[in-house]
Amino acid sequence: MVATVSTVAYLGLEARAVEVQCQLVPGLPNFILVGLPDKAVAESRERVRNAIAAIGLSLPPKRITVNLSPADLPKEGSHFDLPIALALLGAMGVIDAETLSGYVVVGELGLDGRTAPSPGVLLAALHAGEQDKGLVCPVAQGAEAAWAGEVEVVAAPDLLSLLNHFKGTSALSPPQPGAVDAPVRTVDLKQVKGQEVAKRALEIAAAGGHNLLMVGPPGAGKSLMASCLPGILPDMTPSEALESSMVASVAGTLEGGRISRARPYRSPHHSASMAALVGGGLKARPGEVSMAHLGVLFLDELPEFQRTVLDSLRQPLETGEVTVARANAHVTFPARVQLIAAMNPCRCGHLSDPALACSRAPRCAADYQAKVSGPLLDRIDLHVEVQAVTAADLVLPPPAEGSAEVAARVAAARSVQTVRYAGSKTRTNAEVDGERLEEVAGPDEAGRQLLAQAAAAMKLSARGYTRVLRVARTIADLAGAERVGRVHVAEALSYRRRTPVN
Repeated sequence: MVATVSTVAYLGLEARAVEVQCQLVPGLPNFILVGLPDKAVAESRERVRNAIAAIGLSLPPKRITVNLSPADLPKEGSHFDLPIALALLGAMGVIDAETLSGYVVVGELGLDGRTAPSPGVLLAALHAGEQDKGLVCPVAQGAEAAWAGEVEVVAAPDLLSLLNHFKGTSALSPPQPGAVDAPVRTVDLKQVKGQEVAKRALEIAAAGGHNLLMVGPPGAGKSLMASCLPGILPDMTPSEALESSMVASVAGTLEGGRISRARPYRSPHHSASMAALVGGGLKARPGEVSMAHLGVLFLDELPEFQRTVLDSLRQPLETGEVTVARANAHVTFPARVQLIAAMNPCRCGHLSDPALACSRAPRCAADYQAKVSGPLLDRIDLHVEVQAVTAADLVLPPPAEGSAEVAARVAAARSVQTVRYAGSKTRTNAEVDGERLEEVAGPDEAGRQLLAQAAAAMKLSARGYTRVLRVARTIADLAGAERVGRVHVAEALSYRRRTPVN
């Protein structure tokens, strides 16, 4: 007799169906696990053996073979423990194998039979719903799995209670979806003294989802303004929150099934490796650019990152996804992020102040800024020079307008874009392309003439031309204008980089 239990293997944000097949045949007692298991899966033999012993059962003195089908698909992670244990119990006749056929099973087992959380349960629940099956998972992740919607979720604290549930002696209560955390607004724009041009650029970036680079001396408030951005961004829609939570589920950071409507904000240190930023590693985990999906990726001290690490962002910023290639698989993670970067103009940071600048100026500025490649800078829509804050600025009272007022204008502009791009995959002006861009952002005759003259004078690339149109459309949305005009194009052009860095 062969007992089978359905489970999944994760490839990026895709859950692939896996069938756990267990057979007991006469022969020398042995426990064999086949089907391309990694080290964690191979070790599940001992966890399963001890977990079954903990509930008072012992393995039969037979040859036990467990096959993870399809055999050519790599199996990684500890979530195969529970399906292997149930398949073995089904082959032993302890549990009805037909009962298990209607469920997808994931979960790690302890030596005492208790279940433990494992990454990716939300993806498994969504996969189970697509297959019209229920889900069996650890009790600690029942709230996370319940977000999948109309899916029967059996969340078990241990192996014994799961057996009693399927035998009908003690039913497990269905879990409820986890709480939705309210967004926490910590930093307000009222804390920023001066910097009106930079704050205007921050508002445009938030309204259209554009990338922004701030260049200025130390202590000018670049990091402070970047930390204010989450406070003016609109909350995620329910579908966006679920999409973002899927990445967190795969990464194992979705604690207690709690989902937040606040957009992710990631700020990796400049010593981050390529695998940490774009994803990879032994098990191809999502990187910072994917953890910030539908949110903000803030890179402070931009030139201090390794150049190869920064250049690895070029494709994700353009396509909205990142593909990690391995010899046995290609794993794709979503990476639709808003890049906010900050940097000093030179290594000493005081290029514009003759009294503080180093003796190598301006050559040191060219060398320092050349660490960031031109193609990466071309993908940044808004370039802003942040001036040093003077003593006169510091003694001024807080500005009358803070994050709440700016957030209201941003929300109004985003609502216009939601209506405009309804029925398509485009969410914001920063994502629109092709004929649709010309249709929604084509300027009037005066604006078109200005754009044509500027494109020739500034030597804009085709990408730069497109990004100017996108920014101009966002500026028009903030102004409540139906058509992009000359004034909107002029302001958008003012934020383009004028001098080549390398």
